[in-house]
Amino acid sequence: MSLLPELRYPTVTELTSSARALAARQPGTCTLRQVGVSRAGRPLHLLSVGHARRAVLVVAGAHANEPTGGCTLLALAERVLHERELRDGTSWHFLLCADPDGASLHVTPAPRSLLEYHLGFFRPAGPEQPEWSPAVLPPDRLPPETRALTRVIDELRPYLQVTLHGTDLGGSWVQLTKDIPGLAEPFAKSAAQLHIPVETGASDAAGWPASGPGVHVMPAVGAAAAYPSMPDDARHSTWYHAHRYGGLTAVVEVPMWASDMVDDPAPHPAPAAAIRRLARRLLRDATEVERVLVEVLPRLEGVDGPLLRAARWALELAPGLAADWTHTPPADTTMAYVGSVDAFARRLPLRAAAMLWRVLQEYDDDAAPRLERLVATWSDAFADRFRARWVPLEHQVEHQSRTVVAAALHARHRAA
Repeated sequence: MSLLPELRYPTVTELTSSARALAARQPGTCTLRQVGVSRAGRPLHLLSVGHARRAVLVVAGAHANEPTGGCTLLALAERVLHERELRDGTSWHFLLCADPDGASLHVTPAPRSLLEYHLGFFRPAGPEQPEWSPAVLPPDRLPPETRALTRVIDELRPYLQVTLHGTDLGGSWVQLTKDIPGLAEPFAKSAAQLHIPVETGASDAAGWPASGPGVHVMPAVGAAAAYPSMPDDARHSTWYHAHRYGGLTAVVEVPMWASDMVDDPAPHPAPAAAIRRLARRLLRDATEVERVLVEVLPRLEGVDGPLLRAARWALELAPGLAADWTHTPPADTTMAYVGSVDAFARRLPLRAAAMLWRVLQEYDDDAAPRLERLVATWSDAFADRFRARWVPLEHQVEHQSRTVVAAALHARHRAA
């Protein structure tokens, strides 16, 4: 994989500058204000378009390694400004980046390959993720980014919150906290027009009902989880905070690199056996990274930065997830689902290895070259196995934008 992306992903500073310029151009319609600060003191900004009480909230940057949302957010703001019907009785509000500290650590603005993407990779541990922290922390320990986001939801009471996410390699899918009838058709049409596969068996939505291909509706609170070992139950995340005001959340995922392997609804000939093999590979790969971690920890005494915490957290997830896959029946039996599990099993140890490598490189540790080779081998194998093809950034943004607008329009009818 060596295709050069046509554009690059903006930094939070660039996003803020663009939002400030937009607000200055349209002072009667747009406002930009600070709504909180991060743990490191970075500002969190909210761009608002329109003044109606009925509101849509769009959140970008909840995961540092999913950078498309920032571009989409700016494109959406411009579209809302130019299409008056979108503002008809509705105000739009855009949280520029939910985790600016994380964004400062993910440093691949224009990755040419999966290897380059991973050499600058960062995704924080679950307790440090703004949307997920309520699923794993008590209320008095929530990070300031989470508290800022929930304050914005409390203020706006949006009928729809959309959070812009993405995946490194795979397809596009949508997760809904409540169904939005009619969304599946425009979502599928947009994906087809832009040659983006629909991830019909997304492992992130394992066992959830679907209102259409790739549109998954979260089960009710209290329903059994497909992966019992995973600590970050979406039903306890900030996605559900809008429910107290009668709203709902749509999570719109779009890939950087596409693979048609996650868009195959045909039945897998032996799904349980295949997933058990993937569980064994996950354990083997995670153990290989764990050995390096155990070796270097005495040399990293006193080091406790976000990269190291995130690498350790990812490795801690692997044994439980492998057990889930080994001892419970598959949540889905399609080729698409097995492909999605295959990708998940590759991501977890690869991300841990990449973040640990960055720590070791910083401290000039002798084990760094060994991990760099591992990251290179696994990145190339991932791309080759899934026949990865770059999705032009403008297509990522256009598909995500179209899906957000469709969700807002259909959810407006639902809320009326």
